[in-house]
Amino acid sequence: MAESILQTRQLTKQYGHALALDHVDMHLEKGQIYGLVGKNGAGKTTILDAICGKNHVSEGKILFFSDKGERDVSRMKEYAISDLGIGRKFQAPSVFTGITIEENMELAVAKRHSLYSTTFRRLSKESREYMNYCLDFIGLSDKRFSYPGSLSHGEKQWLEIGMILASRPKLMLLDEPVAGMGRRETEKTAEMLKNIKKECSIIVVEHDMQFAKEVSDTVTVFHEGEILDEGTMDTVQKNQKVIDVYLGRG
Repeated sequence: MAESILQTRQLTKQYGHALALDHVDMHLEKGQIYGLVGKNGAGKTTILDAICGKNHVSEGKILFFSDKGERDVSRMKEYAISDLGIGRKFQAPSVFTGITIEENMELAVAKRHSLYSTTFRRLSKESREYMNYCLDFIGLSDKRFSYPGSLSHGEKQWLEIGMILASRPKLMLLDEPVAGMGRRETEKTAEMLKNIKKECSIIVVEHDMQFAKEVSDTVTVFHEGEILDEGTMDTVQKNQKVIDVYLGRG
């Protein structure tokens, strides 16, 4: 039986009288990519915010399973959740533009987001080797001494994915990682995520249905804060309720 990495139980997020999440139950297994799809406002980003601690839920639990045991992270601080092994990438790249690509990676490996950690403390040999591996993996080794401002949009996305990978998460949360990319960059990102899932599980929010189909082992369709359907992309695309929602009839 596959091991769990994350479970949500009756997860609810309320803003005034509006329910952004309505008693959501999810079960994620290790070594899988989970695609969250749905229209804008369906609740996809809200659930990522809850898992990483950016926003706390109104009700319910978020159980994360790691080598430190089972933890309810639903009301933990962001830094504490990150320390457990959950890494989050937001829709817009959030790298440090005033330092080099290598220095961005050094900060991620050190997991201390301050310049002090790299200015006054050297990375261990093992940590530096892993950082170099991550730079090779995202294809930016040759640009390590350049600044992020010189990168293309896709390369900035890859740098941020590399920074998350360098912190060695158990679960990676990605919000629209291929937004604004061309097809070639999108295909490279898909291959990247398929390789990453050998090291950690991934939840990816995506509007590009072809990309979601290509990378996801399981797809969860959200609608108005609830799970409308779950399964393979081929299965959920045949669900009449999903068809009605996406065509605007639901």
